[in-house]
Amino acid sequence: MTGTAGIADTVDVVVVGGGAMGSAAAWRLARRGVDVVLLEQFAAGHTNGASHGASRIFRLSYPDPVYIGLAQEAQRLWRDLEDDTGTRLLTITGGVDHGDHPYLHELADGLAAAGVPHQWLAPQEAAERWPGLRFTTPALFYPDSGRLHADRSVAALQAAAEASGATVRHSTPVTAIEVLGDDAVLVHTDSGSYRARRVVAAVNAWASKLLGGLAPLPPLRVTQEQPAHFAAREAEEGWPSFGHRFADGSADARTFFGGIYGLATPGEGIKVGFHGVGPEVDPDHRDFTPEPTQLAALREYTRRWLPGVDPDDFTPISCTYTTTPDENFVLDRHGPVVVATGFSGHGFKFVPAIGRVLADLALDGAHPDRRFAFAR
Repeated sequence: MTGTAGIADTVDVVVVGGGAMGSAAAWRLARRGVDVVLLEQFAAGHTNGASHGASRIFRLSYPDPVYIGLAQEAQRLWRDLEDDTGTRLLTITGGVDHGDHPYLHELADGLAAAGVPHQWLAPQEAAERWPGLRFTTPALFYPDSGRLHADRSVAALQAAAEASGATVRHSTPVTAIEVLGDDAVLVHTDSGSYRARRVVAAVNAWASKLLGGLAPLPPLRVTQEQPAHFAAREAEEGWPSFGHRFADGSADARTFFGGIYGLATPGEGIKVGFHGVGPEVDPDHRDFTPEPTQLAALREYTRRWLPGVDPDDFTPISCTYTTTPDENFVLDRHGPVVVATGFSGHGFKFVPAIGRVLADLALDGAHPDRRFAFAR
């Protein structure tokens, strides 16, 4: 690349952001024969964003048919990616939600309407099936849920993209995006520039910093989320993915920030965390240190509700959430700039399907559901 002389390399599409979403977009674009380069500001395998680690929940359990359909598409594409790369990424463990929040009944109604397998279990039946969890209310079980290996998924997406002709560059921060017209954009880095018809900016927590003025972003709240791995007393392979929701205004909802999620991370224990309640941060200036009040509440939750873990044997972990006011994603295009952000802590399961959506937006402008637009 010869940007130091003011001459830019020319490609069809530049994807900015080599996390899961950007890597998926590069894969789907390259599979369509597009000349694409993927630029990631950090080294491969970094832990600065939202795509690292060994475990993410996969589930079809949404009350919304649009999200259910997107998850079903993603499930098929995860298997395609496994076949393409010879990598195991998606492990089906089953999943269970419980608690006294009416949202569980909304989930059941949505799954029934979509024909997704699920069933209600009595508390005693659920406890016998999963002795590591305590149940006091009926539990909603989803046999098709499971976990994804995040680090392997990102590596597989990038390997598949490269195998289809994409160029992947790590440690290449983008310093600016310059819009030249409806079909022309310059993407500047420290080492030079790229000229392209489109740029796909999948930078999540960095969206406001990089795209301010280039696209009409909704308000984005970036938080440092602080789950932990707890040592398992019950064998890790027997655990489902799980969620526990407390009724609004209840004492448990106040104590445990509304509810928790969890799943096994083989070799590391049982991952348990709160959803989207961490302290707001600048993604470039994080300390990765657990907030003491929330960590204490997480440990107290495990004492009360997870007999299958040791609440005194744990390892804190850290990632970012980038959350929109309605927790719907941002998947839209403004001129030649395609934007992917605001995944609000529940986006990873959809990664390969979102890659397809971003490829559509870049190539023919086809928009997904309106809930993902800049203006909702």
